[in-house]
Amino acid sequence: MIESAWEELNDSDAGRRDLCLDVVSDVLETGRLAQNDVERAVERLATIALSGESYEVRESALHAVCTASTHYELPYRVVEPLAAGVDSFEPLLLAYVLAVLGCTHDGAALPIVERFLHHPHSEVRREASEAVTELHWHRESAQDKTA
Repeated sequence: MIESAWEELNDSDAGRRDLCLDVVSDVLETGRLAQNDVERAVERLATIALSGESYEVRESALHAVCTASTHYELPYRVVEPLAAGVDSFEPLLLAYVLAVLGCTHDGAALPIVERFLHHPHSEVRREASEAVTELHWHRESAQDKTA
């Protein structure tokens, strides 16, 4: 099912591409994909989110990445392109990126996320705060296990 959705992404109609990304998100939500398949899917979704696509298509791609981040453990290296391009996102899309970075549980995401704690948009500040909390909690949990 996910392969046919990827093929449909070549359609020139943005509305059709948006629907295909919804299918990809639905497949990711099942939690049944192998980790390497998820990582490849997220890498592709990140490329779409960073592209010159329409806002709706980029939002659908980021929504799918968020879905993946709640059902799978995403390594920071997989979402690092989103972190590198964080300044290019509109505020509502930026909130998705911050949520995903928090879910990586990787301290490398912390300085990026912390930059947005005082962002002018409240949704961005809220997501940044939640991501920082998640990243600190995970770091403290890891330290407790090694102590």
